[in-house]
Amino acid sequence: MKNFFRELISDDNKINERSFVGVLAFAMMILAFVVDIVTGIFGKKLVIEEFIFDGFLVLTSVAFGLTVAHKIFNKNDDNSANN
Repeated sequence: MKNFFRELISDDNKINERSFVGVLAFAMMILAFVVDIVTGIFGKKLVIEEFIFDGFLVLTSVAFGLTVAHKIFNKNDDNSANN
């Protein structure tokens, strides 16, 4: 785990930081849904502030959107470099 975080913060790594952040934000959204369902089963109401959930939603969308855009626009650069 220690090596993973060292590689994550290094300049020449193979880990896509945008995808990593997107997956973490998505996992937090899923965790909130699961906790909400479990507390609902036990008859208790889980109050999640809307701005917190919206923040994770925007973070997930932007992280994955940037990852996809980066792959699309870099595909054209890779093709021109090979010619």
